[in-house]
Amino acid sequence: MKLKIFVADRQIVRPGDVLAEIAEDNIQGFKRIPEKHVYIANNRIYSDAYGVASISDNDITVIPFNTVYYPKKEDVVIGVVEDVGITSWTIDIRSPYRAVLNGNDVIDNFNPIYHDLRAYLDVGDMILAKIVAFDRTRDPLLTIRGKGLGKIIEGFIIEIKPSRVPRVIGKKGSMYNLLTSKTGCEITVAQNGFIWAKCPDEYRGEVLTQAIKIIEEKPHVRGLTEEIRLFLEKKLAG
Repeated sequence: MKLKIFVADRQIVRPGDVLAEIAEDNIQGFKRIPEKHVYIANNRIYSDAYGVASISDNDITVIPFNTVYYPKKEDVVIGVVEDVGITSWTIDIRSPYRAVLNGNDVIDNFNPIYHDLRAYLDVGDMILAKIVAFDRTRDPLLTIRGKGLGKIIEGFIIEIKPSRVPRVIGKKGSMYNLLTSKTGCEITVAQNGFIWAKCPDEYRGEVLTQAIKIIEEKPHVRGLTEEIRLFLEKKLAG
């Protein structure tokens, strides 16, 4: 749909602010888009959160200043094992919903009579997983079958507000590419606000953490990518 946009990229907006007008005249009724923190009414798009407008490719979203993670199918998340049952694990993914990881997703030919789930994942273990199902009528269902997914056994975790994830990635991956290229760290940014990092040495890990915390504190600042570039070059010079 074609938009007539009324706000600037990175402009601070409040709930109820008009962000854009939809060019087509056949958009009727009311529609809320929770993952974008906007709603549509009378051919106009409004903010439903206090945050920063993000404009890209004729699309507009609002990045809230502070929010919890709302699960979506296909999201990659980092979770902590909260409870171990007979046939599944309960996983904390920093959401109002507790996620479920079934035993047969981890153990081939799983049989609860013969397999003790604690031997594979125990309370406090962290995993990188993907959400395979979620529709509000049931808790999110996870899988760790897939490239790079599974138990996290090395590196370290940086925690940020879930609403800052788009800023850490940047438009077309610009901020993510800057962080990885300058520090030499391998970084996995999960949609629920956990960042898994593996760095060449402890110092580079510390610098990476500092840079990410700057991004978290200044999501609305223009020129932030260049500020982070200068910070990293200064810290890692020589």
